[in-house]
Amino acid sequence: MTPVISVCIANYNGIGLIDDCIESIHAQDANLPVEIIVHDDASTDGSAAHIRTHYPNVILLESEANVGFCIANNRMATVAQGVYLLLLNNDAALLPDALRTLHNEATRIARPAILGLPQFDFDSGKIIDRGCLLDPFFNPVPNLNVEQQDVAMTIGACLWVTRNLWGKLGGFPEWFGSIGEDLYLCCRARLAGYPVRACAESGYRHHVGTSFGGGKAKADRLSTTYRRRALSERNKTFAMFACHPRPLFALLVPLHLVLIYLEGALLTMIKWNGMLWREIYAPILPSMWRERDNLRQARSTTQAQRNSSLASWLALFRWLPWKLHMLIRHGLPEVK
Repeated sequence: MTPVISVCIANYNGIGLIDDCIESIHAQDANLPVEIIVHDDASTDGSAAHIRTHYPNVILLESEANVGFCIANNRMATVAQGVYLLLLNNDAALLPDALRTLHNEATRIARPAILGLPQFDFDSGKIIDRGCLLDPFFNPVPNLNVEQQDVAMTIGACLWVTRNLWGKLGGFPEWFGSIGEDLYLCCRARLAGYPVRACAESGYRHHVGTSFGGGKAKADRLSTTYRRRALSERNKTFAMFACHPRPLFALLVPLHLVLIYLEGALLTMIKWNGMLWREIYAPILPSMWRERDNLRQARSTTQAQRNSSLASWLALFRWLPWKLHMLIRHGLPEVK
């Protein structure tokens, strides 16, 4: 039977997580044909053998090299047969009505769209977000308002998109590597006039930060890793460059670069840690130069496909910089 939904799971060294993820799909109450595709990204923990042995019906793509989240999902989308793709992290587990909720909402909208679900902390069950809004510098602002279903982005740990729309948007930009690809895809969709929505019901549980460390406040303190922060700052900059419409582009991209380097200088001096500058902030402009052809092409394509007004683009932005809010609430982040 041809699947209606293709659940695509990018896995790297997830042997302690993958069972919860796959079993949550098997436990769905949706009466719909579903295929499960796993891309194993050259794991060294025996994940691929575990999946082959315990889940023979899973379509397993085994990569010879570690290629990152973007390429992994693009590969799975290429072989997927479903009308809908659900991109699901290996450290996430769906609630039993998740697929039914997403399919019902997609049917109700009756047009290509990107959808997400409420995200809950895996251990505590506390709500993390219902999709995100954005600040002017593309920092995600968690949405906790159940009435606010139109959002600027849904988290890539559980992202539903029609396979046709995925193709029109070009999938994830492979030169991003990992982190920020969900931000980019959702912004491209919104600019092109497609809905990005968070369902009010159901959800998924997520071990936030398993792949790269950090990702949320613990004990009211912010903690992250050099790698996560470096990828996040670089790829948010890439997404801003590609997606902000004129005249916002001319104003906010240069302002962002000035502020991000000022932030880096201040943090380096306050913490007296040169590694912050070397690993996170200094590489941003060189990365933009190296990827200049990709950035120009992405901006050209994204802006050419624009089919939404500036007012609708701005409607899902919040103008207080989210980093300032987090600094006031939690203090300076710990980077490990």
